[in-house]
Amino acid sequence: MPVNKSAKTKSTFEETFSVKGEQIVEKVKALVKEGNVRKIIIKDKSGKDIIQIPLTFGVVGLVLAPALAAVGAIAALITECTITVERDKS
Repeated sequence: MPVNKSAKTKSTFEETFSVKGEQIVEKVKALVKEGNVRKIIIKDKSGKDIIQIPLTFGVVGLVLAPALAAVGAIAALITECTITVERDKS
């Protein structure tokens, strides 16, 4: 019996923020609290992806903690970056 896959997908859009290294962790935490974020991508000044954090409705503190630790380590190494956020349209 074939699996019924829904063709319905949610529409999303992207926003980009420029932040200093010391502001990365605070910005990521604020974005996660907003709730409509599906993915966070941190890029260096040249536009190269450093880390991608996929978020789902079930993400809780314990699951997000390793990602935030990685973001903190990145913040210590870079001075400027951009954060691209994929959000649900609602």
